[in-house]
Amino acid sequence: MRFLEASVRSHRSRRASRAIGVAVLGALLAGSRASPIMAETPLVIRMATFVPAGSSWYQILKETSDKWKTASRGRVSVRLFPGGVAGDDLEVVGKLRQGRLEAAMLTSAGIAEIDRSVHALSIPLLFDSYDEADYVLEKMRPRLEAGLAAKGFVVLHWADGGWMRFFAQTPVTVPDDLKATKLFSLAGDAASLELWRSAGMSPVSLPAGELSDALETSRVTALAAPPQLAVATQYFLHARHMTALRWQLLLGAALITKTAWDKVPADIRPALLEAARADGRRLRDEVRKSEDKDIAEMQRRGLAVVAVDAKARALWQKTAEAFYPRVRGTIVPAEAFDEALRFRDEYRKRPRGN
Repeated sequence: MRFLEASVRSHRSRRASRAIGVAVLGALLAGSRASPIMAETPLVIRMATFVPAGSSWYQILKETSDKWKTASRGRVSVRLFPGGVAGDDLEVVGKLRQGRLEAAMLTSAGIAEIDRSVHALSIPLLFDSYDEADYVLEKMRPRLEAGLAAKGFVVLHWADGGWMRFFAQTPVTVPDDLKATKLFSLAGDAASLELWRSAGMSPVSLPAGELSDALETSRVTALAAPPQLAVATQYFLHARHMTALRWQLLLGAALITKTAWDKVPADIRPALLEAARADGRRLRDEVRKSEDKDIAEMQRRGLAVVAVDAKARALWQKTAEAFYPRVRGTIVPAEAFDEALRFRDEYRKRPRGN
């Protein structure tokens, strides 16, 4: 810099300085024309998820982040924070709102912190099959996505973690067996905590990050979790009895804040959204296909599957339906609750094969 300033001040070197300046300017312009993307600062999307690194859920999210980097030619990259290192779902939603994260893969517990209507897809024993659940989700999807958009979030894709089942340190065949356990309840979810208590259960409210230690020390003796999560987190090692009952669907979605999404160049948003949705479908299919395999793996390692006959299932159904008046209008907004039941019944009335 001093050399250039001296050159500019020197009358004798004025002509040489002008030549150098033209050459440098030409080089800069040439470089700009040759690689315009390199001149941009890459947009980094920090994405959190509770799913463990190494799980199929994480692997698919990793593949999506790689596709985003490729499709954007480096203009957008995703930095993943797996395994709950950014906190549980409720903490992650707080960080999204504060701008400390831009995206997250959340379960319905986290999504409901933004809009409680999503809980309509997780009503206990509402669905008999994935087909029913998929039908209701597709019917309600515009309403759910509009509600989240109004709160400042864009849905990248929907997915689910499979059917929640009860894992316990002692066999749980009927609802009364569950009353004898210390049942995990996610900290911050006061409505669910009160609901369990109203049914005569003994819920223990803890952050998700403390669950493993709580199971190991028997502060918690039962939890509801889908098989893939139970095997990936090793929860089943301290809760070796799984009730053969599909209690509720664990719905999930990948969200990005509208603030961050608006920073993504408009010309590449469609490609990124399609990549995310395609991988969301892959994730859903992978979880569903792996359910039997995951249960078999846990059985190989000492898990006992507790059978539920027709009489026991009727007791569970009665318990679940006793929740419904308390759930409607509190945990699930009344309109969303009614829609979910109406679409479920609509599906069941359809001619078979349609």
